[in-house]
Amino acid sequence: MRYSYGITTALLVGGAAITMLTGYPAGAQVAQNDRITMEGAVPVAGAPGSFADLTEILQPAVVNISTRQTVTIPQAQNPMEQFFNRRRGGGNGPTTREATSLGSGFIVSADGYIVTNNHVVAPGQRAQLEEVTVTLPDGREYEAELVGTDPSSDLAVLKIERSEPFPFVRFGDSNQARVGDWVIAIGNPFGLGGTVTSGIVSAVQRSTGSGRAFDRYIQTDASINRGNSGGPLFDMQGNVIGINNAILSPSGGSVGIGLAIPAEDAEPIVMALINGEEILRGYLGVQIQPVDEDIAEALGIEDGVGELIQGVQPGEAAEEAGLRAGDVVIAVNNEDVTTDNSLSRIVAYIEPGTRVPVRYIRDGETRTVTLTVGRRPSDDELRQQQMFQGDDEDTPPPMEDDRNSQMLEDVLGIQAIEITPRIARQLGVSDSTTGLAILAVNPNSDAARRGLSRGVMILAANGRDISSIADLEAIIGEAQDRGREAVLLRVRARGGATQSIPVRFMD
Repeated sequence: MRYSYGITTALLVGGAAITMLTGYPAGAQVAQNDRITMEGAVPVAGAPGSFADLTEILQPAVVNISTRQTVTIPQAQNPMEQFFNRRRGGGNGPTTREATSLGSGFIVSADGYIVTNNHVVAPGQRAQLEEVTVTLPDGREYEAELVGTDPSSDLAVLKIERSEPFPFVRFGDSNQARVGDWVIAIGNPFGLGGTVTSGIVSAVQRSTGSGRAFDRYIQTDASINRGNSGGPLFDMQGNVIGINNAILSPSGGSVGIGLAIPAEDAEPIVMALINGEEILRGYLGVQIQPVDEDIAEALGIEDGVGELIQGVQPGEAAEEAGLRAGDVVIAVNNEDVTTDNSLSRIVAYIEPGTRVPVRYIRDGETRTVTLTVGRRPSDDELRQQQMFQGDDEDTPPPMEDDRNSQMLEDVLGIQAIEITPRIARQLGVSDSTTGLAILAVNPNSDAARRGLSRGVMILAANGRDISSIADLEAIIGEAQDRGREAVLLRVRARGGATQSIPVRFMD
């Protein structure tokens, strides 16, 4: 079954009737939230005298999450070490080490489904997730199964098992949250275990300015720190209105600006992950930029209305409908594009394959076109789409590519990626172009001194065409075996001529 909708960062690493209402496989248990009214624990209006009753009832459903990961560390590849390794008969294979992470989560059903952030359980760079352990407030530990993840919204679901039912909590209606409402956060900051903090809702629909579909949060001044990630943000009725996700801080610690994923965005994803449903999101295929004062002045339009298209992806919905760079999209599917309701967010909520009207401004004239919304690519595909471009309509956070070659970094001082047809189009060359595209250059390398930079294509080395990182590594290895200290690269800059440049190996 497919489930289609759109959702939204320093990251922080009842009975049967209720079961029918929430959709969770909860059994004949009463949610911790429901006990609050039953036991008279709701504070009176105004400043509560204490959060103790709320905390006592809710805390049993909040858990600590720890992971164990195996990290692969590539062996250093400098020429001298290679020489001595060969003389000793030693290898240059990678080594491994263990890493751990800590976070928070909360149980949403009596049979042990747990919600947390994806970044709490996601393996690190070049890492393999080995084990996830969930610790309840009473100290009992359980090995958890990873049920599903959604990196785009930074959500994940775990499952733990035991014969007796677990205490659990339910999602509330985050749309009802108002600025100034009291909230409490429970979690595992800095690995300290169950910690409770209180504050108010500082803002709703808070955007950090990334322009992504999932860049909309509940902001709170309740203290949230590293390790609170994935923990619940409760309202005064004990409902989960947010999932603590990130903080904005110059120091890395809490300065009173915590961000939580709204329950209205999180709950559909959680249910889809629990039910094993495919998560589909809409996509237009455009690079966008908010309309600021200068853009508005230049185009003679209202400031803060719509988003400017900087580029379109070939073959995607926007290009097929005739949209182009310079157009300002002001509404999609009859929803206005605003600062609080970005184009990315609107489109992400539309089922792929749906035909919708798009209203835009071109040459001072408001026009409308009807297009068929496409399917949002995977995060990896999106990173490749915008590798050498501006912000995509739903660009995932930047991330080191785990296919980078340690040898190229150590010997040439560059990071590179193999040229795909999509990357070739970004670089303005034929889809059939093969080779490598440079992502970054060590400023202390000879490659940097020779003028190599991001976006430069490496097409050949020592007179031989290359189509993969392995090809270039092999050529460099052969040169080192022969005692050479440089390689001749055939390179081409975007819009430039192809030329041969010698690059000396790093010391």
